[in-house]
Amino acid sequence: MLWKQFFTPVTSIDANQAKKLVLDEGADNVTFLDVRQPKEYMAGHIPASHLIPMGELDKRLGELDPNKPVVVY
Repeated sequence: MLWKQFFTPVTSIDANQAKKLVLDEGADNVTFLDVRQPKEYMAGHIPASHLIPMGELDKRLGELDPNKPVVVY
């Protein structure tokens, strides 16, 4: 079941660590996932981030590349 993925341990990082991740991995090799609502996303978001509102995440996990690190905000 996909919902079980929500219970796996995750690492929290700050903005500087996210920037370093992009520098180390390359911008095309990191996914920034915005889990806010569309109105919030339209008001401002990280360029090239992927919008999947939190309430839809369980149904749309297949849209994410499992081989790339994902930074969720």
